[in-house]
Amino acid sequence: MPLAEIVLIALGLSMDAFAVSVVSGLSLERNCFPHALQKGFVFGIFQAGMFILGWWGGIGFRHILAPLDHWIAFGLLLFIGLHMILSALKPGDCRKINDGFGRLIMLGVATSIDALAVGLAFALLGVRILLPILIIGLVTFMMSFGGVYLGQRVGRLFARRIEALGGVILILIGVRILVKHLATGT
Repeated sequence: MPLAEIVLIALGLSMDAFAVSVVSGLSLERNCFPHALQKGFVFGIFQAGMFILGWWGGIGFRHILAPLDHWIAFGLLLFIGLHMILSALKPGDCRKINDGFGRLIMLGVATSIDALAVGLAFALLGVRILLPILIIGLVTFMMSFGGVYLGQRVGRLFARRIEALGGVILILIGVRILVKHLATGT
């Protein structure tokens, strides 16, 4: 899989963690660094970890699902992307995020469920995962870290739009996988 595509997937996966980080930054007046570091670390670890779990699960079923892998990858990315877009369109104001450690762990799990499904898709497509794991974890760390600072500075204006953009990116990648397979048979 090309590096640019892996980076785009990582960006798409990191958008919900980024949106949560932006909202978290809304309540901070100054000294964002410890909060930004905490969000980046937790969200990056969970994103990479859930990707690995999905990949491991997919390896076990790969021989059964191989003839349908492109449809499964497309369906998973479409579902995740639409979920992100619909979540961004839900009415209601952005709220301050209570950042207790237990809450942060729950947010880490919640924002990385999509990585589980993408890991499954990668396993079905036979993609090697060392580079994607590193890129997904690093991109999520950087996006979450920056999101806290952005939230502190910019506020509520863009949080929902960013999550929707992540959904659109994942859908487009799913369409590309499907079209490539249907056009070339690979």
